[in-house]
Order: sequence, then C-alpha cells, then structure tokens
Amino acid sequence: MENFQQSIKEFALNFLNFAVVLVIGVVAVKLLLMLIKRVLGKTSLDRTVKSFLFSVVRVLLYAVVVVTALGTARVDISSLLTALGAAALTASLALQDTLKNFVSGMIILFNKPFTSGDWIQVDGCEGKIDCIRIFYTQLHTFDNRVVQIPNSKMTSTNVTNCSSAGTRRVDLKFSVSYEDNLTQVKSVIYGVIAKNALILAEPEPKVYVSKHLDSGVEITVFVWTMQENYFAVQFRMEEDVKNAFDENGVTIPYPHVEIVGKNA
Repeated sequence: MENFQQSIKEFALNFLNFAVVLVIGVVAVKLLLMLIKRVLGKTSLDRTVKSFLFSVVRVLLYAVVVVTALGTARVDISSLLTALGAAALTASLALQDTLKNFVSGMIILFNKPFTSGDWIQVDGCEGKIDCIRIFYTQLHTFDNRVVQIPNSKMTSTNVTNCSSAGTRRVDLKFSVSYEDNLTQVKSVIYGVIAKNALILAEPEPKVYVSKHLDSGVEITVFVWTMQENYFAVQFRMEEDVKNAFDENGVTIPYPHVEIVGKNA
C-alpha cells in the first residue's frame, strides 16, 4: 500500500514538473518567436526565406520544450529519440527527390542566382519567374503558360538569367547581294539604328560583314537595349531594315537555280 501511495506521489510530482516546465517553455517560446519575427522583418531576406526560417525555428523551439519537459518528468526519452531517428531515416530514403528539391530551394533562396520577376531560360523554357517555392520554381512563359520546375533541376542544369545585367545585346543578320555596295549597305543600317530611340548609344552599335554566302553577303548587326525592350527592338529592326533596303535599292538575295538548256 505504501509503495502504491509512493508511486502516486511520484507520478503527481513528475506530472506537475512536466506541466510547469511545459507552460513556462511555451510562454518563453512565444516571446522568443515574437522577437525573432521582428528581427527577421528588419532583414533584407526574401519573404519566402523569412517564412521558412521562422517555421523551422518555431518547430525546433517547441521540440526542445517538449523534450525538456519530458526529461524533467523523469521520462526515458532515449527510446523515443531512437524511434524518431529511425522514422526520420525511413522518411528520408522514401523522399529523396523531395529532399533534393528542398535543399536546392534553400540554395536558390540564399544565393539568389535569380529572383521573382527575372527573365530566364532553362530546360527549353523561357519566361519570367512568378515565384520561388521551397520545392519548385514557377515560370510564366511569354505565351501565357505556367511551368513548375523542380528546384533540383534549377540547380543541376544551365540557367540563363536575361535580367541580371539590365541591358541585353540584340544580334541581327541580314543578307545583301554581291553587287551591292557594302559601304552603302552599312550606312543604311546605321541610319536605321540612329532613328530607333530604344537602342542605346553605349555600348556602341556595330555593323560587320560576317560571311560570304552562296547567294550573297551576310551582314551582322549588334545593338544594345534595355532588357524589357529586347523583342521590340528585334522585330522593329527587322522591319525597318527591310524597308530601308527597298528605299535605297539594296537587294536581298534569295536562293535560285539557273537552268541552261542544250539544243539537240
């Protein structure tokens, strides 16, 4: 009987210790989380990174409180920790791809090779980044499709960021006849460039004779513009140069076959 009463007293004392430590720990964690939230709010980290870090810290702090409370109540937590470790190992093996995407997401969020709003080219897709999540990056293509790319692919393949520099070079190629005066041709193209307000003066536009083709001479043109004006400059130059060639008598060659007949 005495042993039973002693066991009841010990259980009550352990439960009281557990409850007191748990309550104090929860209150302390809430106060600490408020402070951490304020600190994170003053940093320049991405909103997604802030939210993720806050969630991880919250889970860890509450886990520490629970383990500490169980230890105070003299509960043997070694077997519990062993079971949790085994479960974590099994889950990690089953979720390898998910974990890869998670780690890759952390790399992207902290290293920032690209951010929301950037224009990128990756894995045959091209468009602007809508958002960067923990497991995937969402891309909005120029023909209004939404593509979700796993973050592990974003860190394991070549990604071209077309927005990072602010400006971009537009490469154009035109063909003219061998009979045309190349000095005149280059002058006509420079005239077209001078009339386009979207083309930057620096870096300086360049017009080169780049190749001798079967039916004509290839002219390569390099002009620079702001990233957001890339397509406007490209398409406008194609049209304006064609019109300028027509006005100045410059011939655009096309493949043709000459058939010579032999009289019997």
